[in-house]
Amino acid sequence: MTTGSLPAALAIVFASWTLYPGTVHAESAPEAPPAAQAVPPVPAGAPTVPGAPAVDNRADDDTFMLLREAARQNDAVRVNALASRLPPSYPLASYVDYYRLKTRMRDATADEIREVLRRHEGTAVAEQLRTEWLLDLGRRRDFAGFEREAGQLARGDNLQIRCYALLARASRGEQVGQEARALLVNPAGYGEACTALMAQLIQTGQFNEDDLVWQLRLAGEADATGPARRIALLLGASDTRAAQAVDVPAVAMARGIGNTRAERTIYLVAVGRMARTSLKLATVALDKNSPKLSSEERAIGWASIAHAASIALSPEAYNYWQRTNGARLTNEQLQWKTRIALRRGDWKLVRATIESMPSNLRAENVWVYWLARADRQEGRQAEATAALERVASQHHFYGQLALDDLGRQVVAPPPIMPLSTEELASVNANPSLQRALKFYALRLRAEGNREWNWALRGMSDRQLLAAGEIARRNDLLDRTVETSLRTRTELDYSQRFPAPHLDVLHPTAQGLGLDKAWVYGLIRQESRFISDARSGVGASGLMQVMPATGKWVAAKIGMDNFVHGMLNDLRTNITLGANYMNMVLENFDGDEILATAAYNAGPSRARAWRGLLDQPMEGAVFVESIPFSETRNYVRNVLANATNYAAVFENKPQSIRTRVRPVQPRERSAILP
Repeated sequence: MTTGSLPAALAIVFASWTLYPGTVHAESAPEAPPAAQAVPPVPAGAPTVPGAPAVDNRADDDTFMLLREAARQNDAVRVNALASRLPPSYPLASYVDYYRLKTRMRDATADEIREVLRRHEGTAVAEQLRTEWLLDLGRRRDFAGFEREAGQLARGDNLQIRCYALLARASRGEQVGQEARALLVNPAGYGEACTALMAQLIQTGQFNEDDLVWQLRLAGEADATGPARRIALLLGASDTRAAQAVDVPAVAMARGIGNTRAERTIYLVAVGRMARTSLKLATVALDKNSPKLSSEERAIGWASIAHAASIALSPEAYNYWQRTNGARLTNEQLQWKTRIALRRGDWKLVRATIESMPSNLRAENVWVYWLARADRQEGRQAEATAALERVASQHHFYGQLALDDLGRQVVAPPPIMPLSTEELASVNANPSLQRALKFYALRLRAEGNREWNWALRGMSDRQLLAAGEIARRNDLLDRTVETSLRTRTELDYSQRFPAPHLDVLHPTAQGLGLDKAWVYGLIRQESRFISDARSGVGASGLMQVMPATGKWVAAKIGMDNFVHGMLNDLRTNITLGANYMNMVLENFDGDEILATAAYNAGPSRARAWRGLLDQPMEGAVFVESIPFSETRNYVRNVLANATNYAAVFENKPQSIRTRVRPVQPRERSAILP
């Protein structure tokens, strides 16, 4: 790309923003309020504390719900009319102000916005308003106003705001290239702000062609068509071909490799995308065009193919990785190269790949653990023990594996000192917590969670435990768990690992011969005990049973009257879910790893992953190389949960290795769909 072509390319990028917005991908999660049912019993002698706030006038609540919907539809006239009907004393009055302003954000003066922010300073809704205002200021390139208002949000978690903050600094001549490189790692979330930042950095010479080629590779890997288009334009290449490389790689490959570096990069993106569908076609295409590529470009092509082969758990993956020398690998590629080395038992490659990871990735517990295992294999016992100790101090899957490797076991901590009436009352008076309870009463879980999490900021362990208890008494066990997980020194396993509905679950599990610790471990991961939770794919209830699965299991166990609506009945949900767990466990010869994976991803996938084995594989290695990140994390969490529940139920030390046993290649004939 020549310097002379830059202004035209930048103009096209900005003009194309409205045509090709980026897509943000998010995993589905249960998002329904808990069913109205009895609050879990308060232990004998426990101090009392007010529960949810007194129910307000139902007409006011109805008006608020209509107001919220009018704001969502950007109907300013209706918002004002409805807002005027709510008294200043309404518990969610701050949101009334927010909805009034939200519908006229572009027309409101800075003083008007600041007045609302001042009125509600220090609240969750004020931060939400400030975030939306900053995004608007950034889009309008009012960087003076942006920097005056940004404060800590410029260093927060919002990627768009952080990009605007760097763009503001770059616009006045600051050198921000290195910070931008560290920030720009997730193309799916770039949007207008991060695209504009890249354009500015190219224009001022802080980014070069290497940076854009890297960003185009990341966009292709992330299936981010919009960002791929805009990055291609910055490179002076065809945005249409970039989109085809991501979405219809066969078409992009058929167009040929091209002459410029940008065109060759687009071709390599297409090869990587094609490899996800057909490794054979991708390898043939790369071999055919290798003479037209530099050695680095060939290595990049093989890295994309090796990555796809790794996700497919292809036997050729290990050999493909040997052809990637000279390629800069993405974080996902580095992790999959390590997983394939683990499956191959190549501990030297495990070590080398982990050590080549960026420091923030290398510091994650999973890679600290596996590097410690590589140390042990190579006789570096002191280094291995030190690393395992760091991981073992935590209470997750790899912490439990590290404990086992150190010769210790999982033990439930002793009960905490009981919470006093004063501790409970003090936390219960927190205004954000009260707003959260009000939102939950209105069945607005997302808003409730935002306020709840805001209330927890800066709380001590004792305050967090009090908040967890208040959540429990309001039948919000998901909040109990999430709140208690934040404590650092005082660990209350009755909060972290609650066991509600034991009167229903225990006889069901006992009748099937199921380990109730495993069942509770799965429920805790599936729904966090939200009894009428709904997932984005249609699963329902405590055990997140899919309608088709519920119908199939009901037929198998003779539940003749089953209809889909029964999945929200607690007893029916537990009956069907527990029976299905038992079926997958039997189908996989009692292997909890495979059965847990099957419950999440489906039995056919778990069978396929097992079918690729020609000899037993260490259970932890099998888990680490599950192709789906959601299922991989799910299996880790369920088995760690189950180990903790067993420590609580049995009141004795537990080893996660009793669940994470070697996975055997054999299987019985399939009985599951």
